[in-house]
Amino acid sequence: IEQPPDSPHPGVCQPTDMTVASHEQVGRATHEPIESYALLGDMQTAALVSRRGSIDWLAFPRFDSGACFAALLGTDDNGSWHLAPAGDPQCTRRRYRGETLVLETEWETEGGSVRVIDFMPPRGEAPDVVRIVEGVAGSVEMETTIRVRFDYGSIVPWVRRMSGGLRMVAGPDSLCLRSPIELTADGNSHVARFTVRAGDRIPFVLTWQASHRHPPRAIDAEQALRDTETMWTEWVAHCHYDGEWRDAVIRSLATLKALIYAPSVGVVAAVTTSLP
Repeated sequence: IEQPPDSPHPGVCQPTDMTVASHEQVGRATHEPIESYALLGDMQTAALVSRRGSIDWLAFPRFDSGACFAALLGTDDNGSWHLAPAGDPQCTRRRYRGETLVLETEWETEGGSVRVIDFMPPRGEAPDVVRIVEGVAGSVEMETTIRVRFDYGSIVPWVRRMSGGLRMVAGPDSLCLRSPIELTADGNSHVARFTVRAGDRIPFVLTWQASHRHPPRAIDAEQALRDTETMWTEWVAHCHYDGEWRDAVIRSLATLKALIYAPSVGVVAAVTTSLP
């Protein structure tokens, strides 16, 4: 729900008439089989990314927090963040960068090819999810749709514009989305279409913060990418196994590390709060 620009009360969003819709009204489930999701994590929480470029699960700021993206439980209307070429195609290829937890998803289209780089940087002032759209060849029309639904898809936040992006608030939680791409309201979602050309790198940074505090400082997406790669590379360097199954061993170790809650060093049984 976005504050109208002509609001008589600056800084206060105006309510609209909303009704609770059934699953039949909001559409069929759009998520993929859980085994097809890729994992992002910062050792305090984690996100799951589908092959169509959608984050369908994310609990902020901790593993046991109420999810703000929970399409995995139902439909996109339970919260999701889609970022992919227009037309919602399946990706051409997907991989982790080297021995890190930096995810690269690539699409080849008639007009060109594009890569989306997804990761969660080491925890700083506040937790972040960073997505960088990289033009590889030609030009590709991209689209993004973000539907924030706090508390496992049950709460639609108030949304207001801030310098460089959007701030979404509900109860004790808030999210800031910063990007050079301007998103516009579309019902209870925010959307954008833009064209990416070879050599372009367009960042999107989503940051959680307690709603009673001022929005956290913006991070540099490219520096965050370098910090994330360095953190994982230095950690993996402690593994001296160099046998036939090194790739599988390192990937398993990275997954287990992502499931560790760093403040207590406890391991969660599942990112998805006990879904398989």
